[in-house]
Amino acid sequence: MVRNLVTKLEEGFLSALLVSMTLLVFAEVIARFGFNAGIHWAQEVTLLLAAWFVLFGASYGVKVGAHIGVDVFVKLLPQNTHRFITLVAVALCLVYCGLFLYGSWIYLSKMKMIGIELEDLPIPKWIPMSILVIGFVLLIIRFLQLGWKVVTNQADGFHFADEAEESMEIAKELKETALGDEPPQKVSKEGDK
Repeated sequence: MVRNLVTKLEEGFLSALLVSMTLLVFAEVIARFGFNAGIHWAQEVTLLLAAWFVLFGASYGVKVGAHIGVDVFVKLLPQNTHRFITLVAVALCLVYCGLFLYGSWIYLSKMKMIGIELEDLPIPKWIPMSILVIGFVLLIIRFLQLGWKVVTNQADGFHFADEAEESMEIAKELKETALGDEPPQKVSKEGDK
């Protein structure tokens, strides 16, 4: 129940970010081209919303297996080797996220110490840029969860979105639909010309 609630909250937050970004860009376009006026802070806020969407969405993508990956070779390996390579990949992802988390922490600390504000709004820059730390902490949590699932045999890999397999399924469905719509063909007899 808690897991479903967290998932719904994540999906709701991502949806709110996407809708907010879309509406803000729409309002800016209408104001600029319809009334020859603009919203001077719209571009900066849109970029910040996009950053939140991407960094927050990356951890959600790891959680649900929505990232695209090329794992054809790894799938051919024996089960234990596949699991080992997955754990190595998770470790590399954790190192990568750890480096970015460390750099983000230093960056935000300096932004807070200096007291720089956003260009168009009187908000300290470190507040909206905190998604750098939040996003990489969430990614680290997701990779740790994935690593634990692999270690405890609850998962055997990243479970990337397999576009090739999905495309083949869609092609098969389209072919079946097309064959179902065509009238039955007459079977010719040897004597018919």
